[in-house]
Amino acid sequence: MLDGVIARARNGCGGAVVLRGEAGVGKTALLDEAAARGEAMRVLRTGGVESEADLAFAALHRLLRPAAGLLDALPGPQRDAVRAALGHASDGGGDRFLLGAGVLSLLAEAAGPEGLICVVDDFQWTDRASADALLFAARRLDTERIAMLFAVRGDAPVKDVPLTVDVRGLPEDAAVELLGSRHGPPTVSVRREIITRTGANPLALNEIAARLTPGQLAGREPLPDPLPGGTRLFGDRVAGLSAPARLVALLAAVETDLEVVLRAAKRLAPGSGSAAFAELEESGLAEVSGTGMRFRHPLMRSAIHEAATPAEVRHAHAVLAELTAGDRRAWHLAGASLGQAEPVAVALAEAAGRARDRGGYGAAATALARAAELTPDPRARAVRLKDAAVAAWLAGLPGQAESMLAEAREGAGGDITLTMEIARLRGRFELNSGNAAEAVRILAAGDSLEMLADAVEAASYVGDTAALVELGRRAAAHPEGFLRDTVAGIGSTLNGDATGPALLRRALARADGLEDAVGYLWATAAASALGESDVAGEMAERAGRVARVSGTAGQLPVVLEFVATAERLAGRLARSQAVSEEGLALAREAGYENAVAAHLANLAVLAALRGQEEPCARQAREALAIALPHRVGLHAGVAAYALAMLELCLGRYASAHDRFRAIAAAGPGAGHPTVVWRTMPDQVEAAVAAGDEAGARATLAAYERSTEHAATSESRALLARCRGLAESDEEAFDEALRLHTNPFEAARTALLLGERLRRTQRSGRARAHLRMAREVFEQAGARPWARRAQDELRAAGENGGAPPPSVLDALTPQELRIADLVADGASSKEIAARLFLSPRTVEYHLYKIYPKLGIGSRTDLARLVVLRKAPVEGNDML
Repeated sequence: MLDGVIARARNGCGGAVVLRGEAGVGKTALLDEAAARGEAMRVLRTGGVESEADLAFAALHRLLRPAAGLLDALPGPQRDAVRAALGHASDGGGDRFLLGAGVLSLLAEAAGPEGLICVVDDFQWTDRASADALLFAARRLDTERIAMLFAVRGDAPVKDVPLTVDVRGLPEDAAVELLGSRHGPPTVSVRREIITRTGANPLALNEIAARLTPGQLAGREPLPDPLPGGTRLFGDRVAGLSAPARLVALLAAVETDLEVVLRAAKRLAPGSGSAAFAELEESGLAEVSGTGMRFRHPLMRSAIHEAATPAEVRHAHAVLAELTAGDRRAWHLAGASLGQAEPVAVALAEAAGRARDRGGYGAAATALARAAELTPDPRARAVRLKDAAVAAWLAGLPGQAESMLAEAREGAGGDITLTMEIARLRGRFELNSGNAAEAVRILAAGDSLEMLADAVEAASYVGDTAALVELGRRAAAHPEGFLRDTVAGIGSTLNGDATGPALLRRALARADGLEDAVGYLWATAAASALGESDVAGEMAERAGRVARVSGTAGQLPVVLEFVATAERLAGRLARSQAVSEEGLALAREAGYENAVAAHLANLAVLAALRGQEEPCARQAREALAIALPHRVGLHAGVAAYALAMLELCLGRYASAHDRFRAIAAAGPGAGHPTVVWRTMPDQVEAAVAAGDEAGARATLAAYERSTEHAATSESRALLARCRGLAESDEEAFDEALRLHTNPFEAARTALLLGERLRRTQRSGRARAHLRMAREVFEQAGARPWARRAQDELRAAGENGGAPPPSVLDALTPQELRIADLVADGASSKEIAARLFLSPRTVEYHLYKIYPKLGIGSRTDLARLVVLRKAPVEGNDML
């Protein structure tokens, strides 16, 4: 299995594999053998160390140190994140997605043309920050010359690495061979008994057989029961050490820096250092080489630690704390502590801050939780637990985060400010992964503008109009500003207050001065409240661009919800799919359940637009399974919309009409104001096609009310199309075509007008509209509508077949995104930074794109992309 993973990686199809098994079964030996069989492939190694499990990026530092000279080849944001994680810079933005992408890029650079094998042993003890970054890379190796080999003790799977090999005891013949080669051939009955009772674990076979007498091996004496060693295979070796050697062993078990261990040993047992190290080597417990020392097996470290008394362990930590600094000192102080100690808690909190600044949120959470245990003051303890909860949340550990926050809430007492901070976090946690209606309840209890804004966000996901109006009224009491105007304006507009649209216009006028993704998302909300989906899409795209390079502290999956929707509404279906697939993976990694539902719902709509029934139904069902119990009406509504659009696209108009009416009705998963407003043009079309003219006119009237404050050309074009349908007004269709700025929506209008013209015997005029519509739908991948346009063309007397598909249709969604960015003039590094890829992966995709399209350069690719867009964006019919 390992040979296969390595061979595929050598050929540019990387992957990861996990060796899983109990201690001593031979995982490390297999890793060593596999690494030696990589021929010219470079090998980088690291492993978890139990005493360093709380030190952020300890394992990653060991792995990447030999490749640090390649950092300058990385895209800037990724380079800064990795440098910070490795301690080469003070601040890398603290975004774990950027860091994970940077680790992937650096490994890709280290792989070079020959490839790379990454060996990660004892993964169960790898610090959380390193583990997150390594697994992020491991999930994205498809196009890299990288094989990642993990070994983990126990039965727990390594998250999202599906290829796992369970390493079990040796086959009987191999176990017999092992016993015979090292201890002489035992009798048949003895060897059978030993093999059975050890499970043929090679470490146990060796260690137990070595403790048996010649008579026991020969079967002349009974085997002891239980067999010697048991779970503490190395206990007798440790017990046999001299006091100085046991002391040095204990120091080495809790501190990995050999120089520090030597200095501590000189302080505690002067003159015995060299002899103690020699004794450790002679006992077979450890080996020393140059400036390093390692135990021959992880269980030896455990046996040494367990053999010491608690007082001896604390004393060792106390001495080591005097000889270390930074994070190591903080953890040694914690290990030396007996009872609560504020100075030690402060040191751990400072270590947590350093880990957090480097993106090591898991390590920060662990340090803050331990700091809280050591904190005597109840309020300070609650503050540290609250901060630990935030770090755990950003580390993708929602269960830990909620437990820590619950404990912080209990300790907050009567401190109103702290109680509100904790409540805001509870609300945010609920909004991202729990019940959105509960998030509204929690957040609405606050009076700060930030908490009211969070409550509005939650209420918008639920679809609670009454709450939005009330929260907007309360926000209006705060001083004027972008956020206040947006929140108050949304509520006032929904309430029919004439001041609302003016507030939203004033907020959008400040959009050019925004700097962060969150601000652009509020601008998206402001534009949506005005009924201007085109402006909302533009703001969402800006949010996505900023989020990818600015360090969004884990919020990228949520930002990508809006980016994917904007791409879909603009008719860029392949781009929307690539964004949603990326967002779905990131949301699952981060534990953001509700963002998972959002991306599944968007993917269901895309499947509907392509006429793909099974994927549409499956993804909508999966989205609803999350959104309905979590009361996320927005995502439930989009999933229901996907099913309605599938019926409309496939020409099942009566069924489509029924589904759209259900979306507009009150009830679970229906009636969400944003979904209802955005789907009204589709509802009008379905009603007309189903013969319900009265229903179409009623929906038109509702759409006119919901867009009365919209002023963009595209919003007026959609309204004109609805009038053309509901009122059978051909001039309204012409007006819509003049106003459209969205080529995809223009094609839908042209199709509807072309059908009308053809059926009234004006085939000449119809063909021009139908031809343009077919071309746009073909390019977008909206196959049902493209076929519909082609059928109408044939009925209008154009007997030629459908035009050949665009050469760009051969590209995957990811390849198409890269092609678009190339056409925009982006370099491979810039593309890598935008898409969380390595530059080598970008080059690999280009290497695949060129032969697919029959071209040989970026210039040719850019020309194809521009030509593909030109007929649509420059068509006179628009």
